[in-house]
Amino acid sequence: MAEQEANLGGNGAGEGGDQPQVSILAQYVKDLSVENPSAPQVYSWQVQPSLDVQFNLNVESADEGVHEVTLKFDISARSENGVHFVVDLSYAGLFGIRNVPAEALSPFLLIEAPRLLFPFARQVISEAVSNTGFPPLMLDPIDFASAYVAQLQAQQQGAEGGNGGSSGSNEQAPTEA
Repeated sequence: MAEQEANLGGNGAGEGGDQPQVSILAQYVKDLSVENPSAPQVYSWQVQPSLDVQFNLNVESADEGVHEVTLKFDISARSENGVHFVVDLSYAGLFGIRNVPAEALSPFLLIEAPRLLFPFARQVISEAVSNTGFPPLMLDPIDFASAYVAQLQAQQQGAEGGNGGSSGSNEQAPTEA
């Protein structure tokens, strides 16, 4: 009897019925560009570069019940001497989603999915910068929930000031990290 109760509702417990189900089907580097345009002179520069980190989030439907979430990072380190390095990364994940209520789908795709992908994208960036001969770059965590709320507020303000329509796009505006 206890064995039957222990198996209810867990991973691999059989039919999911109408319970919400989310799974990461794959995650991958979609595009990666690393430039060290000022080498070898950059290694003798005695100045600390300023770092510019931009990120963008894009969500697309890949198939029925499957969504691709892509984190796009544009990172550059520059000083008065010139460009130290540039990294452009698109890191994506495929998420299988079933029985998730419509009102919970957008928050999952724009908050939780990127939160799950971010540590892996950060590792790719760290290794890419390290491979250019610079110390590894460890990006600070990104608060995707705050970015999502800011996007909703911007859409609401636009709807109140505009024609009252709402944007159907799942793409998040570029944000500085």
